[in-house]
Amino acid sequence: MAVRKEFLGRGWAFPFHFDPATGKVAMSEYEENIRQNITIILGTRPGERQMLPDFGCRINELLFAPNTHQTAILARRYVEDALRRWEPRVEVVDVKSAPDPSGAIRVEVVYRIISTGAVERVQQVVSQGAG
Repeated sequence: MAVRKEFLGRGWAFPFHFDPATGKVAMSEYEENIRQNITIILGTRPGERQMLPDFGCRINELLFAPNTHQTAILARRYVEDALRRWEPRVEVVDVKSAPDPSGAIRVEVVYRIISTGAVERVQQVVSQGAG
């Protein structure tokens, strides 16, 4: 017997594309939909969406910040705040952020899907212009 997961959600796949088999808009479902939504939240700058101007994560404000431990701490806070506000299906368990020798800040988000208790993780890299 298959486990029903419809309650986890469904939406357009990210990045947006058409399903070659059906010609329809590709969809993402369940845990994958949550993962994709987290990626969208982290990659969207507040003010980017006209109809929802507060949506997104302030992490992109750090693009030209010094590549330091302090900047990584600020990145962590921005990620935690954004996910708590915009992804109600998850509980943020941990956010790890650290400066990378390449000049980027690496962020790893560990989250629990509230309705199932499953623990998942997503990694995001914020490339920096100066450091």
